Amino acid sequence: MNDPKIPVIAIDGTTASGKGTIAYKLAQYFGFNYLNSGALYRLVAYEAFTQGVSLEDKEGLISIAQNIKPTFHGREVIINGVDVWPIIGTQTYGNPASIVSRIPEVRYALEVVQHGMAKEPGLVAEGRDMCNTVFKDAQVKMYFDADPKVRAERRFKDEQELQSGKTLEQILEEVISRDERDKNKPVGRLYPAEDALIVDSTDKNREEFLQMCIDWCKEKG
Repeated sequence: MNDPKIPVIAIDGTTASGKGTIAYKLAQYFGFNYLNSGALYRLVAYEAFTQGVSLEDKEGLISIAQNIKPTFHGREVIINGVDVWPIIGTQTYGNPASIVSRIPEVRYALEVVQHGMAKEPGLVAEGRDMCNTVFKDAQVKMYFDADPKVRAERRFKDEQELQSGKTLEQILEEVISRDERDKNKPVGRLYPAEDALIVDSTDKNREEFLQMCIDWCKEKG
């Protein structure tokens, strides 16, 4: 349970539905801290690859999650003094992160890290189980989604900039399979909270999307 004196804006949503961009913009607007919870699972996968730990090695992954000590500065995710977000933010780490996140003990270990980020003056936390699990007492809750093809196209543009070599068809397949896993996980599954603002971002431009969310936050006080 988070401290009721510290305001928390919790955002859940599917891959490339806009939650990362909007959450960061909201954090800037309100002057709050920003948490990209998905980065933690990507970090576990990254550390596993770096250390030669198999994604099937449950105990090895749990150990990594229990000992990981990242630092967040805006959108930077710093581990061992290096910002690894340009590496782990790619679709390459999206599916491994989804696999890692299915392990309950990994989730419990990372919840401790997430709760530790709920500090003054407030927090904007985005992920897949922020509203229903990690910050279920959040004062403001939102859920974002969009057409899978549109989300794949957004991700494809990011991957082109990073020259990953992935095709649009490959990314669409990964987006759909990730949705399936995230919505059917044994713990921390992705679904809209009953008291969340639900937004379909398929046809929304960034400015109107952001303003809608700012208005919802203000309405909730």
